[in-house]
Amino acid sequence: MQTLAIASAMTEIAGGAPAGLEIFGIPLAFIFFALTLLGVAVFHHQTLRVALIGLCVIVGYKFFFSSFEGVPGIEGLLLHVGREWVTLGNLFGLLMGFALLANHFEQSRIPDFLPALLPDDWHGGLVLLIAVFFLSTFLDNIAAAIIGGSMASAVFRGKVHIGYLAAIVAASNAGGAGSVVGDTTTSMMWIEGVSPLVVARAFLPALVALTVFGIPAAIQQQKLSPIIKDPPEGLRLDWSRAGVVLVVVGALIGTNVFVNAVFHEYSSKFPFLGAAVWAALLLTAAWRRPDWSLLPNAARGSVFLLSLVTCASMMPVESLPVASWPTTAGLGFVSAVFDNIPLTKLALEQGGYDWGALAFAVGFGGSMIWFGSSAGVALATKFPEAKSVGSWLRYGWYVPLGYLAGLAAYLLILGWHPTAG
Repeated sequence: MQTLAIASAMTEIAGGAPAGLEIFGIPLAFIFFALTLLGVAVFHHQTLRVALIGLCVIVGYKFFFSSFEGVPGIEGLLLHVGREWVTLGNLFGLLMGFALLANHFEQSRIPDFLPALLPDDWHGGLVLLIAVFFLSTFLDNIAAAIIGGSMASAVFRGKVHIGYLAAIVAASNAGGAGSVVGDTTTSMMWIEGVSPLVVARAFLPALVALTVFGIPAAIQQQKLSPIIKDPPEGLRLDWSRAGVVLVVVGALIGTNVFVNAVFHEYSSKFPFLGAAVWAALLLTAAWRRPDWSLLPNAARGSVFLLSLVTCASMMPVESLPVASWPTTAGLGFVSAVFDNIPLTKLALEQGGYDWGALAFAVGFGGSMIWFGSSAGVALATKFPEAKSVGSWLRYGWYVPLGYLAGLAAYLLILGWHPTAG
């Protein structure tokens, strides 16, 4: 029933577009995708294998029995790859590069100094989540989540609650929701002419959500592993590794702002963000050598996410329901299992949305399940225990609650103000 419910929701979003074979009115492609997501949720120790099998099944079905956006066979497949390669290239480059960046950050020993700076009760966990939120406003949310995970691992001596991991992902996605340089979807809105000030309205629901999920998450984490303020004796910072972190972060921010603000017409033609991170890592390798042994594990997590994103990109989603606040609210829940980039693209083409509300919905909605956002996948690669949908929902129950509270606050305080795309 859960699988059919997911497929039915996606069918509603598809607006009844022709999608090949159907079962009980549900396009077969949606059923295959829903089964893949269900398999990831159930077989959380075999997520990569499940995702790859699902991808092969969907590609095979589209190739032999349907088409790729109306173009059949190998031509349609190649055209689809040509449209998606920049998104996939950016994700792969960022996920792989940020695995090395996180190790540089940990080896710099900066996280080991944090306990002395944070309050030694649950307020310390809340302050750390606020720091992740702030980082994500100007840094990619994947990097903010990974750095947040590194800080939490040091502050709580390696004992990080699954609920708190969900809160870290939620904080990184919330911070990026109101910033046009903090999330891919908000950057898309900026490129399409939506004012950064309109997108910034998403900070209101994001802050409400942070309050709702941040406090119980911090209390939950404090009960598992209290902050111990005394740093290890003889602790010394590795300023060289700290410098590498600053160089990589600076390259990412500079590329994001420069490309979007000056050469935005080329942003869809080349994976500039992923390339910038790797250029910075390689240029600083002689200064401080990255731990290349981390790449195989990072590659598995990256291929898993790319498989799901590719599956989502091949779904027959050609239109959205009428633009309204209920539709926007629904897109937030769909974003927990469906890539938010094509959803945002469709919304921009359709127009008529309140872009601040939409930025929050599609940006934060993916936090509700660990594989619902790239930040969640990246953090779960570092903390494999998070790859359980049941545990994520059980212990991170306050994330969906934060989503609903944030959206309600937006509508009650700011209202619904649709504008053209």
